[in-house]
Amino acid sequence: MDKPLYRGMVAEGDDPAAPQRILVERSGDRAVVTLDEPDRLNVLSAPLVRQLRRALEDLAADNDIRAVVLTGADPGFSAGGDLRMMRAAIENRYQAEGTADVWRWIRREFGGIARLIAGSDTVFVAALNGPAAGVGLAWALTCDLTIASERAVIVPAFARLGLIPEVGTSWALTRRLGYQGALAYYLKGEHIDAETAQQLGLVHEVVAHEKLLATADAWCSRVAELPPHAVAMTKPLLRAAADASWNDALTLEEFAEPTCFTTAAFADSVETMLSGGTRSR
Repeated sequence: MDKPLYRGMVAEGDDPAAPQRILVERSGDRAVVTLDEPDRLNVLSAPLVRQLRRALEDLAADNDIRAVVLTGADPGFSAGGDLRMMRAAIENRYQAEGTADVWRWIRREFGGIARLIAGSDTVFVAALNGPAAGVGLAWALTCDLTIASERAVIVPAFARLGLIPEVGTSWALTRRLGYQGALAYYLKGEHIDAETAQQLGLVHEVVAHEKLLATADAWCSRVAELPPHAVAMTKPLLRAAADASWNDALTLEEFAEPTCFTTAAFADSVETMLSGGTRSR
């Protein structure tokens, strides 16, 4: 490549002539983002990754958008990394920047999207419509809720490719499966159907394929029904509490709760309950 690997992939992804690989549908307080290269099972090509990052950044910065559904164009959610990009990375390993350039792409692009999903106040719902592997699966597990259609399949492809769990997958697996369960998941490398994934705690809910997006939308409605500040504050609180001791979690709650007392939504709820009425929506 004429340019260093990372810069070359960014340029490819940002090329105005690149095909559109991301669909964004806004509807009031929510949006559906679809990975859209179905002929290749929505592999994470440079255009798809860069377009996805820009789309999610725009949505996360939009105060009117409270929930985002992330899904794939049928028949799959995502096959994971693009083998063509992996080949370029292999060929680049003895260049001046070597694997540091691969690190830049993994950290800034793959990891950047994961950090955006986890760190924003927006609630992200992954809707797995088919096979999910690699970094695509990592993003789904990073979302605040992961629901699956009956056609969804979890594909642990890391070991067979000679890779490790990536982009937050090791964190997600050990917390859902425990150490031994996570290691067994890695060593077996067996495809996991939707029902088994739910039993293992990898997905929250399994529904009929044709009801997947409607179910995801229902979760968006649950978000919309609650006061914005409450959801926005609860998401980072629960994510921090997942790694905190009981005492530290209690302290986090003690600092956050007083802010809720200053909101009109809380004051309205208290007055409504004291008057014995039902709060209107």
